[in-house]
Amino acid sequence: MTKILVTGAAGFIGFHLSKYFLNRGDEVVGLDVLNDYYDVNLKKERLKILQAFSGFEFVKLDMANREGMAELFKKCQFDKVVNLAAQAGVRYSLINPMAYVDSNIVGFVNILEGCRHNNVKHLVFASSSSVYGANTNMPFSVHDNVDHPVSLYAASKKSNELMAHAYSHLYKLPCTGLRFFTVYGPWGRPDMALFLFTKAIMEDQPIKVFNHGKMQRDFTYIDDIVEGVVRVMDNIATPNPGWSGDNPDAATSYAPYRLYNIGNNQPVQLLTFIEEIENALGKKAIKDMLPMQAGDVPATYANIDDLVQDVKFTPKTPLKYGIKAFIDWYREYYKV
Repeated sequence: MTKILVTGAAGFIGFHLSKYFLNRGDEVVGLDVLNDYYDVNLKKERLKILQAFSGFEFVKLDMANREGMAELFKKCQFDKVVNLAAQAGVRYSLINPMAYVDSNIVGFVNILEGCRHNNVKHLVFASSSSVYGANTNMPFSVHDNVDHPVSLYAASKKSNELMAHAYSHLYKLPCTGLRFFTVYGPWGRPDMALFLFTKAIMEDQPIKVFNHGKMQRDFTYIDDIVEGVVRVMDNIATPNPGWSGDNPDAATSYAPYRLYNIGNNQPVQLLTFIEEIENALGKKAIKDMLPMQAGDVPATYANIDDLVQDVKFTPKTPLKYGIKAFIDWYREYYKV
């Protein structure tokens, strides 16, 4: 039995991932601070499902709490750690930047320290497609330079990658960073487009369509994401023997460190995405066409060649199916 720490276990991805580990017989300690960035009741409902498993233990703790984190690692002696806890959202980082520093920077150092001092075999951590920032060369490749973030959220995620590499170099800690591309599905986040659009359309409210609907996103279904994370976690990061400082590869290292994109590899225009929601609901949206928002990027598109090659992972859920699965869940959960 593997003992796994999943941070952000009451969150969207953390919940689904924890459930997968528990179903396969792993022991999971789920950490979450249950902040009110979005509906806490939704987080509690997810937790209730996880707490029905005998192999699950919930710990309510702020990752920025240095002593609390050190104590948790020492007491539990985790085999592996998946860090999904973070202050999420690009737009919110323009309003409350300090929340990102506390969770995404200070909290992440505490994770690294816990792994370092307690012989954790593999740290898998959530990065984000937002690190590509001002990059326009599509599809985004983990081998490209990503030094031009356009939001503090993106900068905090890029810093996680750098910090993890330093620990991998100094302490031979195997670390793998995953750049997620717009995850959606049942139990999703209420601040994400699919949730916002579904709610508004069902309530006959207008939806905000940024960049006049010309945005493109690599929408990735939650089950595909979970499968990708599990495969990566079971494939412990190793050094790349061909790595050279003369021509450094950003995605690998002489240290046990890897970076992967984890996306659908099929970008979809926002207007097409909205159309699929309308079809699933059998109802048209009232669209409020707006310009691009600060901190946003016009398109995301993942090159997943490395993921396919190293862990034989290819996302397979069609958008139509994923949207219907979310709407079915939404109707049942909210009794509408």
